[in-house]
Amino acid sequence: MSLSVLATGIFAPTLSRAETLTDALIGAYRHSGLLEQNRATLRAADEDVAQAVSTLRPVISYLGTSTYNYSWTTGSGQLNSNLSLSLQQLLFDFGASRLAIEAAKETVLATREALIGVEMQVLFNAVDAFLSVRNSSAQVNLRQSNVRLIQQELRAARDRFEVGEVTRTDVAIAESRLAASQAGLAAAIGNLAQAREAYRLAVGRYPGDLSAPPTPPKTARTLDDATAVARRTHPEIRRAMRLVTVAELNIARAESAMKPRLTLQGQIGVDEDLNNTSSLGLRLGGTIYQGGALSSAMRQAQARRDGVRATLHQTRHAVDQNVGNAWAFLAVAQASLQASQEQVRASTVAFRGVQEEATLGARTTLDVLNAEQELLDARAAQITAETDRVLSVYSLLSAMGLLTVEHLGLGIVTYDPAAYYNAVRDAPTRFVSPQGEKLDRVLKSLGKN
Repeated sequence: MSLSVLATGIFAPTLSRAETLTDALIGAYRHSGLLEQNRATLRAADEDVAQAVSTLRPVISYLGTSTYNYSWTTGSGQLNSNLSLSLQQLLFDFGASRLAIEAAKETVLATREALIGVEMQVLFNAVDAFLSVRNSSAQVNLRQSNVRLIQQELRAARDRFEVGEVTRTDVAIAESRLAASQAGLAAAIGNLAQAREAYRLAVGRYPGDLSAPPTPPKTARTLDDATAVARRTHPEIRRAMRLVTVAELNIARAESAMKPRLTLQGQIGVDEDLNNTSSLGLRLGGTIYQGGALSSAMRQAQARRDGVRATLHQTRHAVDQNVGNAWAFLAVAQASLQASQEQVRASTVAFRGVQEEATLGARTTLDVLNAEQELLDARAAQITAETDRVLSVYSLLSAMGLLTVEHLGLGIVTYDPAAYYNAVRDAPTRFVSPQGEKLDRVLKSLGKN
């Protein structure tokens, strides 16, 4: 397949209007399987709260038995049947169940922060893919123009060779530069094809004609301001803080496991003769000795608390580092863009001057090709610098914890993590209670029925 055919196939538009960066971000948010995976993980954590709440409620169970006893001595048998309904209700456990509920709730909040982190990752991948396609497309256009220009230079060199103005060396130099330019075009087309595949992975469809990205959102005036915002809002820090709270609650739970439990037990039963075997009573029990397991569980909970505290410390430093790196990247990108713009201006003037001088015989074909190559490199650097500048802004927003649908103002309906939680937090009985009916509505909206 020729380069022109391949390039035409890649550039063929798929939409009637140019896609914007906002379109790409919305598409990525709606398409992402990674987001859906983590939403399911969050719903599973919500169910932990419902299960923890259920421990404070009565446990009602039934049991039916039927046994046939045969005696070889008498040569006869007897069928004994019994049906019972039992109830068990926890009355007091020194707060162990309440602590389990609080730990489950904090875990839900931590999982919500993790979901926000995934959302930022998905949106940043969409920005990166969008800018990569635009950058690669611009590079292909630049390389195509370069090939056409060198073809013109080669024709001119051959014409001048025919009339004896230049040597065969000049023609060979032009031919070599044309081959190199075609190789560069092939590489650029390959990069564009890869960028399109990355876009499809991030957004869910191949890109059409992409419009210029809008003015990037505002970030922060200073590095200190950016760092302060990140420490308050970054989901990784907030998640780590929630996990510290969970670890503290688990220590209290390990301590309460060493204390007794008071439960109410009741049973109603009848046999085959309808004789009543009902009973009602209290049960107070606890562990006296278990080989050190309870003490070990306490020490384990304390060690895990120390571990997540250290994780919080490391996470805070990692976020600070990422903000600093993103801030430096933005400064470098802005400086590179200014320098590349000046380089393009100067290279354009130099190339035009060399072309004029070559027509007067003061410059060789090699001089023209060298000047043209410098201009090509300058334009390519400018395209890359423009891409880096926009990407660096979104990178800084991500490092600050602000690269979310809400902060970007995308204006779409987003996943509500509280909807499912509110439907299950009281451990509803599905299909029976009003909470269960609410749960059915939430599941239907999620497409889970």
